[in-house]
Amino acid sequence: MPKRTFQPRKRRRAKTHGFRVRMKTMRRGEFDAVYRAGKRRSSSHFTVFFRANELPQSRFGFSIKKALGGAVVRNRIRRRLREVVRCHRLEIHAGWDIVIHPKSSVARAEFAALTADLLRLLKSV
Repeated sequence: MPKRTFQPRKRRRAKTHGFRVRMKTMRRGEFDAVYRAGKRRSSSHFTVFFRANELPQSRFGFSIKKALGGAVVRNRIRRRLREVVRCHRLEIHAGWDIVIHPKSSVARAEFAALTADLLRLLKSV
């Protein structure tokens, strides 16, 4: 019996479902530049590193240590931080590279407390 050469077409999922704004993220070298040449602010829940960039928008990076918990916990923290930044991106000054390091208290804190704390740090940038 001859080998079947027909391959069914792969269906491609639409890239976006409705209107969605993509948040600008950073790469490894850009993280290093922020650590090397940037400044730092801390609070009870976060340490934020920031450095000016020449772009019309701010870029964000999240660095979540394995010491904060397993993959499920770390991903939950990352999702919560992304949501804070997404909802309040108009209140955050443009033109900065920002790296956010959450502390261990973030996993148990209420979302409203995290939002207030992070926004206070980001507005001081």
